[in-house]
Amino acid sequence: MDVVMLSRLQFAITSMFHFIFVPLTLGLSILVAFMETRYVRTGNDLWLHMAKFWGKLFLINFALGVVTGITLEFQFGMNCAEYSRYVGDIFGAPLAIEATVAFFLESVFIGVWVFGWNKVSKTFHMISIWIVAIATNLSALWILLANGWMQHPVGYVIRNGRAEMVDFLAMVTNPYGLLKFFHTVVSGYVVAAFFVLGISAWHLLRKNRPDFFLPSFRTGAVFGLASLFLVLLTGDFHAVEVAKTQPAKFAAMESVWETRRGAGMCLLAVPDPDNERNCVEVLTIPKMLSYLAFHRPDGEVRGLKDFREDERPPVMPVFLSFRAMVAMGFFLTLLALLSVIVSFRGTAERHTLLLRVLLYSIPVPYLANQLGWLVAEVGRQPWIVYGIMKTSDGVSRSISAGQVVGSLIGFTLLYGLLGVIDIFLLAKYARKGPDGDLKSFMKPSEKEA
Repeated sequence: MDVVMLSRLQFAITSMFHFIFVPLTLGLSILVAFMETRYVRTGNDLWLHMAKFWGKLFLINFALGVVTGITLEFQFGMNCAEYSRYVGDIFGAPLAIEATVAFFLESVFIGVWVFGWNKVSKTFHMISIWIVAIATNLSALWILLANGWMQHPVGYVIRNGRAEMVDFLAMVTNPYGLLKFFHTVVSGYVVAAFFVLGISAWHLLRKNRPDFFLPSFRTGAVFGLASLFLVLLTGDFHAVEVAKTQPAKFAAMESVWETRRGAGMCLLAVPDPDNERNCVEVLTIPKMLSYLAFHRPDGEVRGLKDFREDERPPVMPVFLSFRAMVAMGFFLTLLALLSVIVSFRGTAERHTLLLRVLLYSIPVPYLANQLGWLVAEVGRQPWIVYGIMKTSDGVSRSISAGQVVGSLIGFTLLYGLLGVIDIFLLAKYARKGPDGDLKSFMKPSEKEA
């Protein structure tokens, strides 16, 4: 492999590994803040123990997520120096804001939350975890606005052989970046919801502290179902934006080769017996693809043949990843709906099959998130900045394939070790359960009774 492919592979491995931690941090911070708010408002120690238990898992994930994220910015200078030189004035602005504002707030107030138990007031302690949660999501906002600019560049001019920002507000209000932010963030909430559901299911299967894990189960179920609804809603709007600004990516997502008006969505295709290189559509929903792309049934969907061959994204990985991601989304929606129903009926413990499925489904939203990024980033190729700069032009000219291979091996080994540590610590403390006995979860009136 050449330097370009090796650099792409290295960034893919490091960014995908980093994004294992990000979505759980986004969602679990909100859930822990909600739990502590319930404790402050009701005085019920159950919610205090829930905030501490799930907060401990949040901290493990947060710490490793920070470590793995730092190396990504270094790669822009090491492996993609030409990219940084060409668009650094634009791309660096949101990253600088993320570091100096959002990450600063996270770092300060997570320290207050960790070390402030019984040292600051309950209200201020609750506010500190809300600031952490908001700052974590703000951090995602600035990073995704930067990525959104790469997907759909706005507010810039090419001057002296470089891209220079002329309209900061255009970047901040870039529809592509904002839709990407909302879709990514609520997808992270789904990860956290099924993380809570899966661990709660494991304990409920063992009849371990149902007074603690049934409320956790219900909280995760409601949060998950609401988040999945928002995933579907934001995903629909995001698909419309992709069809408008990146028609080649949209065509690859649906494997559309010929331009069509009123295009149908193919659900099932089989090999053409007369031409082994073609497929025959067997099951198609008429005009559905045009409606999804433009919210009108007569919209024209551009086919891949309308684009130069060297400007088409790889079709098969984008097409399969998109379909797998959508299928997982509907599967998780069904699970969340069933979980809400059984939790409000008070019969969750009896549905052992559902509990087992939830336990083994913990990795599913993680995988769906990764597939979504594959669609976004592979579908953008061959561009590193869509329509402005190709990936092959953004790679550093002074590095050799051997240097990239060396750092790739180093990162892979280091991240592999960190992954093992993360899984070990999360599994250890998740199995251990909350500190204290069941009596400590009861209200004062219940203890006296």
